[in-house]
Amino acid sequence: MNQHPAIRDRVIRVSAVVLRNAAGEVLTVRKRNTSRFMLPGGKPDPGETPAETAVRECAEELGAELDLSSLRLVGVFDAEAANEPGYRLEGTVYEHPLVEVAGAAAEIAETRWLDPAALPLPGDLAPLLEHHVLPALASASR
Repeated sequence: MNQHPAIRDRVIRVSAVVLRNAAGEVLTVRKRNTSRFMLPGGKPDPGETPAETAVRECAEELGAELDLSSLRLVGVFDAEAANEPGYRLEGTVYEHPLVEVAGAAAEIAETRWLDPAALPLPGDLAPLLEHHVLPALASASR
């Protein structure tokens, strides 16, 4: 099997982006044939930096044009992969000011705005988002 270069030692390296609307809700996406909502993003192409990956993936998945210089690093997190059982995820997560989002494209089946302060959180969130990114965003806003 020819494995993607971003997957090594059962660790998948991805970049993801937090986009918020005026109400502070976070844009989440669900990929086709999956059940978990996550941040837009994905695996790097050869030679891409994590930030370049984030910008490209948002363009492909949402038709959103991000400005590389406007990305703010939220953190690099280790989590259980949502859609690949037995794999871990190393996610480099950025926040970007909201830009126009054309809608679901590429492998995205559905988009949904998430109020990170509304409890309980939906039960269909990816572990990276639920257990790492949302707590990091909450502590940064205090």
